[in-house]
Amino acid sequence: YCFLFLAFYLVTIYSDYTGYPFPTAPPVDPFAKIRVDDCGKTKGCFRYGKPGCNAETCDYFLSYRRIGADVEFELSADTDGWVAVGFSSDKKMGGDDVMACVHDDNGRVRIQHFYNVGQWAKEIQRNPARDEEGVFENNRVTCRFKRPVYVPREETIVDLHLSWYYLFAWGPAIQGSITRHDIDSPPVSERVVSIYKYEDIFMPSAAYQTFSSPFCLLLIVALTFYLLMGTP
Repeated sequence: YCFLFLAFYLVTIYSDYTGYPFPTAPPVDPFAKIRVDDCGKTKGCFRYGKPGCNAETCDYFLSYRRIGADVEFELSADTDGWVAVGFSSDKKMGGDDVMACVHDDNGRVRIQHFYNVGQWAKEIQRNPARDEEGVFENNRVTCRFKRPVYVPREETIVDLHLSWYYLFAWGPAIQGSITRHDIDSPPVSERVVSIYKYEDIFMPSAAYQTFSSPFCLLLIVALTFYLLMGTP
C-alpha cells in the first residue's frame, strides 16, 4: 500500500505540474505616441520645422514636464542617428550637460549622457536618466526618459530647478556613436527655460524663416504694389 500511495502521489504531482505552463515574460508595451495637444498646458514644448508641425513631422521636437521629483523629457527628430537636448548657461556649445537618444546598429534607441567639451561631446558614464524608452520608426528617432530635478553638485549634471538655455541638436550616428549634427547652427531657445513654466514654442526652420521675416513680407508687399501701379 505504501508503494501504491507513493506512485499515486507522484502521478498527481506530475499531472498538476504539467497542467500549468511555465510563466511567460510580460508583453513589452508599445511606445506611446507623443501628445502635442498637451503642449502649453500640462507640459512645455519646442517645435522646430514647418509651421503647424507636430512630434511626428517637425524637424525637431522636445517636451518637458514635472512628475514628482523628476522631469520627463520627450524628444523626436527627423534622423536615423541621434537626437539630443543640451542644458547651457549661455547660447553657445561648450560646458553643457547633454542628454542624447542614440539609434544603434541593433535597432535599439539608447539614452546616453554627454558633456560638451568645446565643440565635441564626451560621454559621461554617470547617467541620470531612468524609465528610458525609445523607438526608431519612419526614419525618426523618438524617445522618452526621466531625470531628477535636483542632483548633487557636479560639473557635468545640472540642477533642473534652475533655468537654462536649451540647445537642440540631431544628426547621424556611426555604429551607435554620434557624429556632427545635421545643421551648422542648431536651434537654441531664445531665453532661459524654467521647468516650472509650460509654453508651446515654435521655431521655424531655415526654409521658412526667410518667408516669415517682417523684412521679406514688407518687400513682397512693396513689389506687389510696384507691379500693380506700373501696369498700364
